[in-house]
Amino acid sequence: MFHADWPAPSHVQTAVSTRAGGVSLPPYDGLNLGSHVNDMHEAVLLNRQLFRQGAKMPAEPCWLNQVHGTDCVVLEQTDFSVGPFAADASTTKIKGVVSVVLTADCLPVLFCDAAGTQVAAAHAGWRGLVDGVLEQTLAQFADPRTVMAWLGPAIGPTAFEVGNEVRLAFIQKDAKAAAAFIAVPDKTDKWLADLYQLAALRLNASGVSGVYGGGFCTYSDKERFYSYRRDGQTGRMASCIWLD
Repeated sequence: MFHADWPAPSHVQTAVSTRAGGVSLPPYDGLNLGSHVNDMHEAVLLNRQLFRQGAKMPAEPCWLNQVHGTDCVVLEQTDFSVGPFAADASTTKIKGVVSVVLTADCLPVLFCDAAGTQVAAAHAGWRGLVDGVLEQTLAQFADPRTVMAWLGPAIGPTAFEVGNEVRLAFIQKDAKAAAAFIAVPDKTDKWLADLYQLAALRLNASGVSGVYGGGFCTYSDKERFYSYRRDGQTGRMASCIWLD
């Protein structure tokens, strides 16, 4: 487990899991926190308990049913008693309420405003990113220009190979996105995409100047991270944020 490295107020708390620790057996070996990947239910529950205790969380994280969409739920207005809510981001202004997203190559993004009165977490795979999940999350804040963002562990720019349709989808929204794609040698219409750069472009365009984190690669760092693209059947990491 580690924490976001950014200049957030001291009462803004974060926790990001790795695959280290935990009780899950291969192919989920370690601290799998995803309940939807066919791991043993009891193992996932114990892993979540271990993660929560290790991070000294004030409450159980508000787990979402992530669907690669753009919806951002306001946690204090959402009834989780009926089960996980279908959304790809969440936000709160209430102390002790934990926003969380699960990833294993997709980009987790944590947000807080400069005063530390509101936090959010978003799950940004390429589909959610191109469709505006970061913009939808920022829309929940009074002024995006006061918001800072931290980019967590995702598939890196040397490993994320995509087709031309992905590149075109981004460029159609913003011509500057072309700079985040490098042609793969000897492969027609194949590109290496930089999720971190694509996310930073979207955040900057929305008024967010403070963008931190990045530089991870879930695909190449097998010791620390799960990677769906590398392993197929695998676990999930969690990125959490809350107000003390």
